[in-house]
Amino acid sequence: MIQIHDKHFDIFIDQETLEARIAKLAEQIDHDYAGRCPLLIAVLNGSFLFVAELMKNIRIDCEITFIRLNSYEGTGTTGKVKQILGLSEEISGRDVVIIEDIVDTGHTMAELLGQVTAKKPRSIEIATMLHKPEATRIPVTLKYVGFAIENKFVLGYGLDYDGLGRNLPCIYQLAE
Repeated sequence: MIQIHDKHFDIFIDQETLEARIAKLAEQIDHDYAGRCPLLIAVLNGSFLFVAELMKNIRIDCEITFIRLNSYEGTGTTGKVKQILGLSEEISGRDVVIIEDIVDTGHTMAELLGQVTAKKPRSIEIATMLHKPEATRIPVTLKYVGFAIENKFVLGYGLDYDGLGRNLPCIYQLAE
């Protein structure tokens, strides 16, 4: 058990399990985009460890760019998506894979999909390290899912609680 700010967390997904699953997702991307060069759009801040591990395992040619969105405060989503760092790359006619740390309500992803779709890419797919199906309010199609999890607060491996915990090598879940 660890403590971050005023909350206690138990280990939920260890580093070895995370890295093995991410390697499998990379294999799927390699297969699906063989002979093409997809543009990975990583959503900061939370996806940085996930996308770094994914990139280490992808064997096909690909490019990466970053955007920054935020919809969390403390342990809950605000339901409002703020764009802090926008997309500057030309994506018209490109194969795009959006890389997200966690999809829960779907609000952030729906907002981002709208922005990316408006730029007319050839294709758009979503890869997420974690998905909370029970929390989904706006359904989005997720092609690459690391783990489907319960609707409980998690941190570590890029995910934070009020700015702390992103550096943890495992995923932790809020203790009951």
